Amino acid sequence: MTRLLAAFSLALALLASPLSAAEKLKIVASFSVLGDMVKQIAGSHADVTTLVGPNGDAHTFEPSPSDAKTIADADLVFINGLGLERWMQGLAKSAGYKGPLTIASEGVKTRTMVEEEEGNNQTVTDPHAWQDLENGLIYVNNIVAALTKADPADEADYKFAGDAFAATLKALDANVREQISTVPRAKRRVITSHDAFGYFGAAYGVKFLAPEGLSTESEASAGDIAKLIAQIKREGIKALFIENVADPRMIEMIGKETGVKLGGALYSDALSPPDGPAPHYVDMFKNNVPKLIAGMMDNE
Repeated sequence: MTRLLAAFSLALALLASPLSAAEKLKIVASFSVLGDMVKQIAGSHADVTTLVGPNGDAHTFEPSPSDAKTIADADLVFINGLGLERWMQGLAKSAGYKGPLTIASEGVKTRTMVEEEEGNNQTVTDPHAWQDLENGLIYVNNIVAALTKADPADEADYKFAGDAFAATLKALDANVREQISTVPRAKRRVITSHDAFGYFGAAYGVKFLAPEGLSTESEASAGDIAKLIAQIKREGIKALFIENVADPRMIEMIGKETGVKLGGALYSDALSPPDGPAPHYVDMFKNNVPKLIAGMMDNE
């Protein structure tokens, strides 16, 4: 009887131990769009913390000491890469994080642009790759692979969730292309706050113009703004939008100078809060595309 009780006690101890319990992965994602994608695939197997939350700007984000602790405690960290999170390297170093750092955009065919920095023209990489849903599929594959490597016991669940998410993105991509095709090519011209929609424009055949560059940190010169205003008047562009992460004052001023009515807010670098119109990656497109079409079709 004594031996039986001892064996029973040992079994209970093993069941209660971390080795036998199904522990959740502690995951950190750099910004809200990526955090949502990771959550869609990781499901109940992980607790996902997003550093730059809804309506947050990853370009100008300044990490806090609590962010360093969050990184230090993580099992796995996901970033977009392509120069979006320039602050991440310093944060990971100060946190002493030595775990896997997954670049979700790995394998994307990148776009480059020439921007003026400190009086010199420089070729820079556009980090906003998620704005093309085909690139979103690459993100999904990279997320599934990273989760599987960190937690091979739940590989089947990650694959199933990844396949389902990929099917949703493929269907949405086809729908976006169908909707954009209803707009005559001559009318596919849009003004936004900063140059966040280059991948969208290249994928779906829309020309985007912006007073600011790829980063919200850059400032448009008075000359650039004047040229843009002249182009809007000359070409009769009517699709003018603010972004949820950008200061709206410049776009509002351009609208006032040109007499163009603002077409609402687009979600570019961040999702909305849960009660907003774009709390998920898929919702970002469902919010943006109808607004873009309405604005472009107003180009008379």
